[in-house]
Amino acid sequence: MNCIIVDDEPLARKAIQKLVNETDNLESIASFNGADTTREFLAKNAVDLVFLDIQMPGVNGIEFAKTIPKKTLVVFTTAFHEFASESYEVDAIDYLIKPVKLERFQKAVEKAQTYCKLFHTNQTNSNIENITDDYIFVRADRRMFKVYFSDILYIEGLKDYVIIYIENQKVITLMNIKTIHDLLPKSFFVRVSKSYIINVNKIDSVDNNTVYIGKTEIPIGNIYRDFFFNEFVTKKILNK
Repeated sequence: MNCIIVDDEPLARKAIQKLVNETDNLESIASFNGADTTREFLAKNAVDLVFLDIQMPGVNGIEFAKTIPKKTLVVFTTAFHEFASESYEVDAIDYLIKPVKLERFQKAVEKAQTYCKLFHTNQTNSNIENITDDYIFVRADRRMFKVYFSDILYIEGLKDYVIIYIENQKVITLMNIKTIHDLLPKSFFVRVSKSYIINVNKIDSVDNNTVYIGKTEIPIGNIYRDFFFNEFVTKKILNK
């Protein structure tokens, strides 16, 4: 998988380049200090993954990400936590806080590699085979998976794919997040951002910006926050 690095700070670009060099099956083919030169390069070259800073002169990273080709994945790299929820509204694959540790970096790359393979399979059909009140049959990796709603921890969507996370397992299939959200029981599944649906029965804790399920931190999008807290947090507490 190839990648490019976009950051206005030379030292930050070098730090990401070092992480790329220490990661298998990943090659950096260019680096840039801003959106304009990056846009020109993307128009002429196929790029699998962009490591993109957010706060840059001129066009910021989040606005620029909206113009990046559909099959090019984006991982944001920034020194600021407060952009996390906004980053997932533009289909970012991940959000890394500087200074980025190698283990965290490689976890993001592994996730990107999974999606990159999916984008090259050219699947065209929906993979929902059957649905009942308790479970759904999903086609993934040439198999049929029976997924009980009560076992789902959360669901992550990116472009036309979703990852259904279950204890010690994940099912990846061609389906957009709106489609699967419409099929889920609304009594305990709620969409908390453009990219995430959670099972409220699996929540360990929550703050104003994040839902915590096990070791996973799931950002809460601004347009989903009020509904989530009013219907699934405050109301549940008051009704106890």
